[in-house]
Amino acid sequence: MDSEELKPVVFDGRKDESSAGLSRRSLFAAAGAAGLGVVSSALLPGKAQAQSTDWLQPGNNDHVIGLQQASSFPEGQVRFDYFGHCALKITSPGGASVLFDPWRDDPSGAWGLWFKQKFPETLVDITMSTHTHFDHDAIDRPQSTMVLDRLVGQFGFADLKITGFADKHACVAPGWYKWTNALKEFGAQACPPNNVGHMDMVTYLIETGGIRTLIWGDNRHDPADGFWESIGQVDVLTLPVDGSQHILSFDQGNAIVEKLKPKIVIPTHYLNETTTYTLSTLQPADDWVKAQKSYKALDSATLNLAAADVAKMDREFLYFGNNALTA
Repeated sequence: MDSEELKPVVFDGRKDESSAGLSRRSLFAAAGAAGLGVVSSALLPGKAQAQSTDWLQPGNNDHVIGLQQASSFPEGQVRFDYFGHCALKITSPGGASVLFDPWRDDPSGAWGLWFKQKFPETLVDITMSTHTHFDHDAIDRPQSTMVLDRLVGQFGFADLKITGFADKHACVAPGWYKWTNALKEFGAQACPPNNVGHMDMVTYLIETGGIRTLIWGDNRHDPADGFWESIGQVDVLTLPVDGSQHILSFDQGNAIVEKLKPKIVIPTHYLNETTTYTLSTLQPADDWVKAQKSYKALDSATLNLAAADVAKMDREFLYFGNNALTA
């Protein structure tokens, strides 16, 4: 798992001409991401043009109807598919699927070029986002029957149960690149209680196949009172820790792991050579992973887990490395 063993991967540099203009939501999200109180005239397209092409996506909701009509579901493994950055698709033993945090480049251009291609138009039943930052909110890209953007509370479908917990984005960059200072430069508050709206966060607890998975997103390391008690037992935990310590520092990540004591930890939000440019300022998660007591470098972008096997583990780090699905 040494960094020199991580070989660059050829990527698909597709362009999407349909997204030349900015939707109303994307326009104001872009302004918010830059900490702006007003929309710059430089961002205004010459002609209004919708960004979402969901109405053109192939297929239909027959799969969801079938799941809706089912009276029972099989036992079996839970499948995890990794698309790079924080994008993870979970498929239940019964075949219900949910995708978290599909990514895109910042439509305003303020944060530079992060990703090597458009997010793949993967087929999924449910798409969800933890917050409105560009690297987590390409919710129009997947071929999805349902979009549950920043859901707080409980949602149940087929053999999936999803609980969203409202909290706050990490607001003080612990690493060398103090990206959170950009908000101050534009007169916006990054930290609560008066933080701008795009610094709000939702973490998700997914229960299926006897496995409880917590999608951390970019949440802060010190959540509000009652957060830990509400979460309860965690079997699989995703955490945004990379070598640049962009969201969480190594120590902050380790403290969260010690607090929750998950069976498995999956690093996210790091430099993945399949999907992410170095312009993102991110670094691989190798150093953090290799400092752990037990870890494994995965050899593909897909991980299948059975509850009985997970129960035997204790803070095992499973690292996707440069593996990521691109189609």
